[in-house]
Amino acid sequence: MTIPTLVPKRRDSTQVYQRGQSLTRLPNLGPVSSGWLAAVGVHTVSDLERLGSIDAYRLLKGHGYPASLNLVYAIEGALRGLAWNRLPAALKAELRMRAADAMKPRCSWPANNPLMMRYHDEEWGVPVHDDRKHFEFLVLESAQAGLSWLTILGKRDGYRAAFAAFDPRRVARFDARKMKSLLGNAAIVRNRLKIKAAVMNARAFLAIQKEFGSFDRYLWRFVGGRPKVNRWTELAQLPARTPESDALSADLKRRGFGFLGSTVMYAHMQAVGMVNDHLVSCYRHRELRRRGRGRKT
Repeated sequence: MTIPTLVPKRRDSTQVYQRGQSLTRLPNLGPVSSGWLAAVGVHTVSDLERLGSIDAYRLLKGHGYPASLNLVYAIEGALRGLAWNRLPAALKAELRMRAADAMKPRCSWPANNPLMMRYHDEEWGVPVHDDRKHFEFLVLESAQAGLSWLTILGKRDGYRAAFAAFDPRRVARFDARKMKSLLGNAAIVRNRLKIKAAVMNARAFLAIQKEFGSFDRYLWRFVGGRPKVNRWTELAQLPARTPESDALSADLKRRGFGFLGSTVMYAHMQAVGMVNDHLVSCYRHRELRRRGRGRKT
């Protein structure tokens, strides 16, 4: 999702606003809507810019506030330095579509957090067949041990920069000096064992690529080459591990991988679409079920 760029000056006045100033100073937003946003932790222009109009709308609706499409227009206009009624018709049509999409029924685990919502809507459960993306998730998931996934998502850009854009060939060449330097990098989880595991896993990853032609081909064998579609009706039904994740984790351990136990590997299987664990009430369950038909690796 592209977050609109702030325009420092309104086109229809000489008023200038700063990212750190209160929302009450923004054009289009009255005290009621500003109060709603403040109640859910959005206090400044910078806060609102990070969210964007659609995520702000979704956040308010998720907390029970009677936000309307007009508020989406108002926020979008404010971020662009325009009066809400001067937004182009094509942009308003796009916002209407995106606002409707934002309110589709979803799994409850993102808990109205915008970052988690985007991950749920755009990545979780989507079949992955790209080796670098597999390696990215392995690095992030091995770092998660003992932490929340939200914490790791918040550090994803930091990991991308620190771990060579998740290129396993480059990470495999990290030496002791490089690993020591990563311990001082506040943008990632500064845990010596997890950093070392990421490097060792990169080397083992390359060995699997050499043996099987790709890590993807190796991985998807554990579900027969096609996504396993589950039909859960509530979150309590989702398993933490399965016989498939047990077998995968044991085989990875035998091949020299670390910090990738069965629970972590089941999370990986969910993330890369080897299993569809969206609740049947979630709109993504049907979308991904249709997408997963046909391809067999």
